[in-house]
Amino acid sequence: MPKLIKLIDGRPAWAEDPFLAVADEDAMPGQGGVILSLTRFQAEGEGLLAAGRAVGVRLEPSEAVEGLAYDLPRLAMVALAFPKFRDGRQYSQATLLRERLGYTGEIRAVGDVLREQANYMVRCGFDAFEFNDNTGPEELAYVTHRFRHVYQRAADDKTPIFVERMKGGADA
Repeated sequence: MPKLIKLIDGRPAWAEDPFLAVADEDAMPGQGGVILSLTRFQAEGEGLLAAGRAVGVRLEPSEAVEGLAYDLPRLAMVALAFPKFRDGRQYSQATLLRERLGYTGEIRAVGDVLREQANYMVRCGFDAFEFNDNTGPEELAYVTHRFRHVYQRAADDKTPIFVERMKGGADA
């Protein structure tokens, strides 16, 4: 079972996972937070949310986040699935969630999540990770702080190098 690492005040740390991933064919547990597929959420989500359950939705790369726009304020988390490390559509989905839809809840990377891509994931708005290898908080901290400067704006609000240079604050 993958271990969960969350960014807490910008620093990676091990975290207990309060959610249970429930497959479409599985029975719904009686209590606790659940992560559902988009299809199952559309069928059963309203009742779970009305009952006060913490609900997360797992989106595959082919599923649009805009379909969750109405429900986002009530969702505890959105898990964006990476079936293959080379499929980058979920970076765009995370950016849409943070910047266009204003989602402030947890965005979790699940599936084929690689530590070398974590810096880009954080820049797009991910704040929780399920790595399938032995990546720990120390390795995640290293890859997310490896580069001192960034070249463009992103969901993480780091100041791009061109702005630093205009203000005279960056080493050339």
